[in-house]
Amino acid sequence: MVGGDLELAAARRPCALARCARAAHSSDVFFSVSQVFAVLLLLLVASDLHGYSIDNPLTYERKDFVTGKPVKCSGCQPGFYLRAHCTTTQASQCAPCPTGTFTELWNYIGKCLRCGVCGINQVMTKQCTAFSNCQCECKGGFFFNPVYNMCTRHIECPSGQGVLTEGTANKNTVCQTCPDGTFSNISSAQRNCTKHRSCSDAGLKTVLRGSSWHDSVCGNCDELKDGADYLKEILPDFFIHHKMNIKRKRRVVHKLLSESGEKNTGTSQMDVSQLQRKIEEWAPSSTPNQVHKLIEILSKVGADSNAEKLKSKLNRINRFLTEDCSVTME
Repeated sequence: MVGGDLELAAARRPCALARCARAAHSSDVFFSVSQVFAVLLLLLVASDLHGYSIDNPLTYERKDFVTGKPVKCSGCQPGFYLRAHCTTTQASQCAPCPTGTFTELWNYIGKCLRCGVCGINQVMTKQCTAFSNCQCECKGGFFFNPVYNMCTRHIECPSGQGVLTEGTANKNTVCQTCPDGTFSNISSAQRNCTKHRSCSDAGLKTVLRGSSWHDSVCGNCDELKDGADYLKEILPDFFIHHKMNIKRKRRVVHKLLSESGEKNTGTSQMDVSQLQRKIEEWAPSSTPNQVHKLIEILSKVGADSNAEKLKSKLNRINRFLTEDCSVTME
């Protein structure tokens, strides 16, 4: 191979194109302009550089500046760089890469490449050595996203869906809609769907059949309650699953707390999680009248679709009480 002014060669396809552990599709390291240029030069000759090893080292030809004659020089093995070219009277002089630099390939470059640095949301899985660059991967909870060329957070499966396959450093979470007989009432990147409770196993009847986002509601015809008392069991899950504009949700929570006698609700500054906590605190102690009032409040703030869905759940409960428990609804 003729080197001329080309000062770079290698025995195998370079992995150092500013990528640390890119083979795993989970890396992001940074190099200087000079290093990137060196690697681009390497790509120009990579197609001719297969099969070099310690037993079959790289050689290159150049012109001896003293005699003007062509000479064949030996390259430097991985972990070394070329300190001086060979001449007609002496062999090539190679030197070890200093700490913090490396050469992974047979070469005749005059300076080792600087070790890479892991990118944002990455952790180093292998330290850089004189013979190889560092290896990085996305930290826990993140995966390498080729769309953005960086590590991004695993998605969380929303209410009504469970985790089919947990995310890894290289792949995002895979979600699935909860199949019949199961539900999920949280957003999670780890949790799969949970089986509905069996009312019959507890000697009870199913007042409201479970769905993909809430558990079954059980009851006993001998200890009857108002339909709204059963409905309130799923109210926190309802507000997790059925999203609404935060301003609208603030108005709903404000009215609920005001109806309960709370004067300074402070809902105007609450975020989504704070509003949800207020609903979770309110629901267990709510009265049937307050639950019925909630449906009215949803309509008044413009959440008519949610009001209809909640009313439909209440109608199913009342239908069970009427048909299975022989209760007369007023």
